[in-house]
Amino acid sequence: MRRITAEQAAAILRDGDTLVIGGSGGGHAVPDALLEAVGNRFRETAAPRGITALHPVGLGDGKTRGAGHLAQDGLLKRVVSGTFVNSPGIARLALDEKIEAYTLPQGALSQLMREMAAGRAGLLTKVGLRTFVDPRIGGGRQSERATEDLIEVVTLRGEEFLFYKPYKLDVAFIRGSAIDEAGNLSMEHEAVTLEMLSIAQAARRQGGIVVAQAKHLVPRGSLHPKMVKVPGILIDAYVIVPDQWQTYETYDSAAYSGHHRVAFDEVPRLPAGPRRIVARRGALELFEGAICNLGSGISTGIANVAAEEAMLDRICLTNEQGNIGGAPASGNEAGAASSPDAQVDQPYQFDFYDGGGLDLAFLSFAEFDAEGNVNVSRFGGRIVGPGGFVNISQGAGRVIFGGTLTAGESRKAVRQVEQISFSGPYARERGQEVLYVTERAVFRLGDTGPELIEIAPGLDVERDVVGAMAFRPAVSPSLRTMDAALFADEPMGLAARLKPRPARANADRLP
Repeated sequence: MRRITAEQAAAILRDGDTLVIGGSGGGHAVPDALLEAVGNRFRETAAPRGITALHPVGLGDGKTRGAGHLAQDGLLKRVVSGTFVNSPGIARLALDEKIEAYTLPQGALSQLMREMAAGRAGLLTKVGLRTFVDPRIGGGRQSERATEDLIEVVTLRGEEFLFYKPYKLDVAFIRGSAIDEAGNLSMEHEAVTLEMLSIAQAARRQGGIVVAQAKHLVPRGSLHPKMVKVPGILIDAYVIVPDQWQTYETYDSAAYSGHHRVAFDEVPRLPAGPRRIVARRGALELFEGAICNLGSGISTGIANVAAEEAMLDRICLTNEQGNIGGAPASGNEAGAASSPDAQVDQPYQFDFYDGGGLDLAFLSFAEFDAEGNVNVSRFGGRIVGPGGFVNISQGAGRVIFGGTLTAGESRKAVRQVEQISFSGPYARERGQEVLYVTERAVFRLGDTGPELIEIAPGLDVERDVVGAMAFRPAVSPSLRTMDAALFADEPMGLAARLKPRPARANADRLP
């Protein structure tokens, strides 16, 4: 086991290599020192050139860190990731046709790491069917230079599936909290654990080099074996970064790592405005014991509302990075959670999601259209990517999309979305219940598309709702007014209004 410097780790990369990177979003377990060293090496030596960067989750601080270190013309040939939202430099290279850019479902990429670790042919799943990820619609491409088909449509026993092809991995960068002298890596102070083990297994199986970044070096045998996330037999070298932050914004949160339990009043209250209205209306869909996912953006406000209403302990909020329970974080900290009850590896969280484990999914929309399709991946000249959105929206029993009806002068209810991140017709075929919640009105997915079912008090249907849309929705004959409590300043008393959880199958077997 070798201790090396970040500069030595960067020197391992050769022209044309594929680099697989662990980590999530705003610095959660991101091996940033290693990525920075790669970026610095290229600036100084123009090497390595033409590498492929593969990372299931978007990486960056929204500026230059994370994958942003690699956003240099010539360094990258291809990027495959769940999202570019955290790394605008990568998105700019894609828009300028400087790289082959693909954004694929975060869950599919995460699970693919595990399939590759086992030497299986690839990942077979229905996730992504009828969306822009489907190769018949776009194959996840975000640049014209991206011409290779990374996904195939296959038919098995009369049903369609998507087959995600594996990758040849040359170098893997992962991160943890502490590493011992034998190379055993722990993650007890990280906000997420992700698929670090699968990445290391997959890379080593193919003869790739695995480099781990950690904050502390500890004596051999000092780590409890159950705290070791990646055993030393899978790691070739390590880099110690004593000033490693837990995220890009937080040096060390005991609440994120699960070492401290926060009280309800420690979760900030949402300020008055459209975001609070949308989050509160979404929260009306909660019921006792509901298992939920909160997507990034406006929907993360559900956690703040639940805390304000003193009912966080009566529901279970999760996020795709693997946190179960607690209060999912928002903004640049999204992916973490304060005081989770459990942290599981990301592939297993997506197994649960894909298998229908979510009762409710609260997701944001950038735009929705006359067929009920939703777009979060590319709009307004921006490449974002779907992140976990495709897995979550397809797998949940009920989906509540949230957003404002307009963004400045722009309409968000459009005739046809730029990219299909969620297919309304496919959801209708599968009998999925879907709501579109805005600050002015609420729609449900009807027989032909969105149907207006609620309107804010004092608003006019034609002037304030239909007039702000690029298509005319169906209007329910039982159109009702949105709950006035949504617009008041004081708590809504949601805890007392929670409906009981629907009975589970075979629940009568329990004593």
